Amino acid sequence: MDKFEELSKAIDFQGFKGKPSVEGGKILLHTCCAPCSSYVVFKLKYFYKMDITAYYYNPNIHPEEEYERRYSEMEKLAEFLDFKLIKGVYDKESWFKKTEKLKNEPEGGRRCYICYAIRLNETAKKAKELGFDYFTTTLTVSPHMKHHIINKIGKNFEKKYGIKFLEENFKKQNGYLYSVRISKYLKLYRQHYCGCLYSIPDNLILKRES
Repeated sequence: MDKFEELSKAIDFQGFKGKPSVEGGKILLHTCCAPCSSYVVFKLKYFYKMDITAYYYNPNIHPEEEYERRYSEMEKLAEFLDFKLIKGVYDKESWFKKTEKLKNEPEGGRRCYICYAIRLNETAKKAKELGFDYFTTTLTVSPHMKHHIINKIGKNFEKKYGIKFLEENFKKQNGYLYSVRISKYLKLYRQHYCGCLYSIPDNLILKRES
């Protein structure tokens, strides 16, 4: 049994619907964590038939031990689904400087849009530098993320860097549900907050300080 059959059976996968907008090619996938990446990689590999390299660039993740823990889970997923993985620079100081004035914004607001742009900008630059055909992100698999905002930002960087952005809403057709099922099947660590300092629930802050 190959990996596609194994996972399909484990998550009760009902199949991909429609036809891919593109097929084949090398893609640089911005990845935020292993759970979100699980279904996205599954779809890119078996629906889009792409050669995937994941780019773990997330200077927003706080604290650093959380950043490293999430990367470790990405390594586990990469080994299972057989894709390449690049670890980006953890430039947290730059991220704080660019988002500081919006630290009191509600979750999902303007601060998050800047955060999306920071990560997608770096991904587009890296994709251009390394000669990829496309770039995209795992962010749209989350039900908490606004795919239309993320895709608009991605298309802007497509124009800026001259590299194609694969526009997707990975949560559709039960994408998020399948990501949860794959995560459980592979026993991946599922975090309890988006990543940045401002999104950490109070009970987790208290737990760390006790």
